[in-house]
Amino acid sequence: MTRVQNIAPIAELKEQAKRLRKRLRDTDVHLSHGEALELLAHQHGVRDWNTLHAMSGNRMQLRVGDRVEGRYLGQPFTAEIRGLTMMGDGSHRRVTLQFDKAVDVVRFNSFSAFRQRVTGEIGWDGRSARQTSDGEPQLVVRPV
Repeated sequence: MTRVQNIAPIAELKEQAKRLRKRLRDTDVHLSHGEALELLAHQHGVRDWNTLHAMSGNRMQLRVGDRVEGRYLGQPFTAEIRGLTMMGDGSHRRVTLQFDKAVDVVRFNSFSAFRQRVTGEIGWDGRSARQTSDGEPQLVVRPV
């Protein structure tokens, strides 16, 4: 069974495999680098290295303090990540953003409502499952 979790970037996974290989070699267990990658994949609960590689490569890596850009309720923004929390099984994250410039979240000419800090839930693709009335994601985040 595949576990959804916060998987490290590919470069870090390869370093983990190198450390594992070295540690096993010190105990007279010799593996090729490819075998170490496969073993690492099994430790992460997936079928093989190709699956782990795809899971890691398809996941946007975000951290508190990172600079991001995107759209909130249809309005463009640039911001800093102030909070990041894994949700449930790890397939979604709650992100708190501090916008560089307040965003008007109302599209009517006669009324405005500005937001400088917002919290939303995003998937690994940086898009929220919740949508605006026109079918667009409420929040879209991507690294700068």
